This record gives sequence, C-alpha cells and structure tokens, in this order.
Amino acid sequence: MSSSGSTYGDIHRYEPARESTAAAIAIVLLTVVEVVFVGLFAYGLVSGWGTDELGNMYLGAALAIVFVDLAFILSLYRKEFLPDVMIVKKRRRKWEDLYIREEQQTGTSATDGAWDSVKRAVYPYYKR
Repeated sequence: MSSSGSTYGDIHRYEPARESTAAAIAIVLLTVVEVVFVGLFAYGLVSGWGTDELGNMYLGAALAIVFVDLAFILSLYRKEFLPDVMIVKKRRRKWEDLYIREEQQTGTSATDGAWDSVKRAVYPYYKR
C-alpha cells in the first residue's frame, strides 16, 4: 500500500458491492423471523408473561433472539450490499493536533520575552 501521489481524502480503493441474490433472500427471511419474534415479545409484554418466572425467561429469550437476528441482518447487509471503500488519511504527529507550528513543539520558557514585556509596559509603542 503505497501512498505516493495520494492526498488526504482521496479514495485509494473502491470495490463495488456484490449484491448477491442469496444474501437478499436471506435478509428477507431473517426479517420475517425478526417480525415474528418482535410480535411474540410484544404479545408477551401485553399478556403479562413477565410476572412469573418462566414467562420472564421466555421474554428474555425472545428479546435475545430479536437482537441476534438483527445483528445477522445488519452484518449480511454490510458485507453484501455496501461497497468496500478505502480513503487515504494523513497521519499527524501529536503536537500537530494542538494547532501549533513545528518550531513551537517544545514550548517556551517562562522568561522568554520577559524583557520585551517590560519595555512594552514602559513604552507602549515599542516594536519587536
């Protein structure tokens, strides 16, 4: 991966999505399963299954299945239907994050410019 000729923000690699039919069918089927378990969870909440111990476990399991199923749907969508894009980023040194110049990276001491401050206090029109 060479960065010669690449500037910040350039697209370095762009691979279009595969968009397979099998993945689309799998997403549709997983969405149907998702709707069924969301409906089961909502029915369980309305019916008061959470009041006894066994019903509470069923509600927890249904909610876990809902989120795991949603994770599978999202991962399939990301893998099969979103393009693979790599963008060039510029690595900066830590002192550059503070918006200072390179000659300022070591900082200044407390006595730098003290005599100029005294001159400016005595004579306000003094120029450096």
